Amino acid sequence: MTTIETLVATVHGEGRLVTSRARRPLATLLLSHGAGGGIEARDLAALAEVLPRQGVSVALFEQPWRRAGRKVATPPPTLDDGLRAAARSLRTRAPLVVGGRSAGARSALRCATELGAAGCLALAFPLHPPGAPEKSRVGELEAAAIPTLVIQGERDPMGRPEEFPADVEMTVVPGADHGFKVPARGAVTQAEAVEIVVEATLEWLVREVTGNQQPA
Repeated sequence: MTTIETLVATVHGEGRLVTSRARRPLATLLLSHGAGGGIEARDLAALAEVLPRQGVSVALFEQPWRRAGRKVATPPPTLDDGLRAAARSLRTRAPLVVGGRSAGARSALRCATELGAAGCLALAFPLHPPGAPEKSRVGELEAAAIPTLVIQGERDPMGRPEEFPADVEMTVVPGADHGFKVPARGAVTQAEAVEIVVEATLEWLVREVTGNQQPA
């Protein structure tokens, strides 16, 4: 596994792409962070650490607002601009899968078709603002029209698993909140919760994206 850091010019400032490249990648997973954190989030970091050893390169994109040291994310269209720029900067012949956590997941779903993505990974998808289930964002999930996996915490205040349509492919992390944090005495440990995220992602990628492809 090789890790490469690249600065990405966008119309809203400079972003940063940290790519952990598999030796012979079968797919490249481009992920961006949420509105309240960065690429060091536990789920993103775990995917970048484990998946390259399984043949999937992982590129984590730090949006310009985060790189500039701001505490509040810029509007959704600027996140999409950043993700597009990050995708253009990737040099890979392997199928591209886009995704992210929370706001990053929304951005990925909005951009997936345009970017020619083979799939979309939605980590902690914010189905609605906290306490406002009537403001549903389910349309963003349905509009992508490509294989999509949602990984959701059982206690996520921005969308509990039972609030999603039944036809959404989903993996539930028992007891987890929006950040996939679990109670100290919950059904699974914190390490097990992160492992669920990684294993579900890998199984889905193999089944829906990489298939019987030859290494790139």
